[in-house]
Amino acid sequence: MRHLKKGRKLSRSSSHRKATLASLSNALIKEHRIVTTVAKAKELRPFIEPLITKAKTDNPHKRRQVFAKLNDKEAVSHLFDEVAQKAMDRPGGYTRVVKLGYRSGDNAQTAVIELVDYNDIQPEDSKKKQRTRRSGSSNKTTSSDSGQEQ
Repeated sequence: MRHLKKGRKLSRSSSHRKATLASLSNALIKEHRIVTTVAKAKELRPFIEPLITKAKTDNPHKRRQVFAKLNDKEAVSHLFDEVAQKAMDRPGGYTRVVKLGYRSGDNAQTAVIELVDYNDIQPEDSKKKQRTRRSGSSNKTTSSDSGQEQ
C-alpha cells in the first residue's frame, strides 16, 4: 500500500527519476516549452515551481540551492536572470500543462508544459459564435439569390 506516499515513480529508480526531472527542468528553462508525457509533465510542476520561487531573490545561497537540483550552470543563470524577472509579480503557478493527444509509437498521452509568462500564442476569441448545422442554414443566401445579383 502507498498510504501518504506522494509523487509518481515514473517506472524509474530514485536516482534516475531525479536525473529525469533535472533534465526536463533544464530543457523547460532554456526552451520555455517542452512536449512530454502527461505523467512527467504533472510531476515536473512541483519540482520546478519552487525553484522559480527561489530564483526571485537572487543571492549566492539560493543559487547554490537551485544548482543542487539542476546541475547546470547555464540553466541556473538563465533562470535567475531572465525567467525569475518575468515571474516576479506572479505569486505562483508559473507553469501550464496542456494535453495534446496520444503518441503514435506507444500510444502514451502527451502534453505540452510551458512557462506561463512566455506565452506567445494568443488565446482564441471566446466571443466568436460557434456555428452548428441548425443555425448555419438560416443565415446563408440561397443559390438563386446570388444568381440574380449582376
